[in-house]
Parts: sequence; C-alpha cells; structure tokens
Amino acid sequence: MTTDSSAPARRTRLTPVREQELYGAVIDLVREVRFDALTMDAVAVRTRCSKATLYRRWRSKQKLFATALKSTTAVHVENIDTGSLTGDLHEFADRIGDGSAVDVPLIRGLAHASAINPVLAEAMCRHMIEPELTGVRQMLGRAANREEIRADVPAANLLLHMMLGSVVTRCLLEDVEVDAAFIHRYIDAVVLSALGIGR
Repeated sequence: MTTDSSAPARRTRLTPVREQELYGAVIDLVREVRFDALTMDAVAVRTRCSKATLYRRWRSKQKLFATALKSTTAVHVENIDTGSLTGDLHEFADRIGDGSAVDVPLIRGLAHASAINPVLAEAMCRHMIEPELTGVRQMLGRAANREEIRADVPAANLLLHMMLGSVVTRCLLEDVEVDAAFIHRYIDAVVLSALGIGR
C-alpha cells in the first residue's frame, strides 16, 4: 500500500469549547511561569494540541496570549454596587482575595514582558486595566452623587493605584500572598481616610 506524500496535511479544527479550554490553559501557564518563560511547547503539552496547529492558528505566543486574554471572562469592579462606597470597597476586597477581580498572579506574570512588548501591553490595558478603571470611576461617581465623598477628592484618581499597590507591596515586603482580610484592614486604615470618609 502506497501513500501519496504530496497530499496536504490534515488541518486540525478546534471547536469553540476546545478553544476556550485552550485559552484558559494559556492564562494558567502565564500565572504559573510568567510570560517570559511561556513556550508554545509548554502550551502544546498542557492543552494536548499540536504545536503546528498553534503556530498555524496564532503565529506566535504573543498573539495566542492576546487572544486568550480577550476571550477570558472576568468579573470586574463595574459589577459591584452595594449601595455605599464602604460596602463597594469591601466587596472589591473580597473579589481581589478570591481572584475574581484584579488577577494579581496574571499581572505579575505579565509585568516585565508587557513593558517591552506593545502587543501584550495593549491587550493587558484593554482587557485587564481599563475595565477595572472604568468600574472604579463608576463606583466613585455613585459615591459622589450620594455625597459620601467630594467629587474632587484628590485620592479618588489614585484608588486603583492604592488597591493594587497594597497587593504588590505585601508580596514584596512580607513574602506572602495577599488575602481579603489584609485588604479589608488596608481599606479601613488607609483608603477610607484618604477618600475623606470617617473624618
């Protein structure tokens, strides 16, 4: 029996469900090893997908990851509305603690690579940073309308900086992962005062 070596190779098709599984695996790998250490070989092994299929579809790990990030459903700050700014901030703390908002391991995994790669920087900004900034602005806008804070309070523009800063610096200074309890303490001790609440 002979084989026609000139016949085109069979193209593997990924179903929508399979694609979502693959995207989830790529995100998990970046959390684990950071983007700089991510390889298409590792993706192929984790997802049981041929490397040829990955390159044919996405061309590079940068494009694969950007597509994965775009396709990943996240719970953002814009979904938080408890009726008070203090309640919103503490709900935000719970979501940071359980990883459903502000994906800290993923941000750390991208930090260096996104600084030198415009494709990653754009994807990170569009799909991770901007949704959170939009949610924070909405949260603060509602608080100003309820007259919980002044509309021009200086710390309002730094709220997400403060929240993310507390997460990152605890890892650096104490070498422990942040949890909701720590962020709750930080909100009560620092954030509310900076926003002029409780004075």
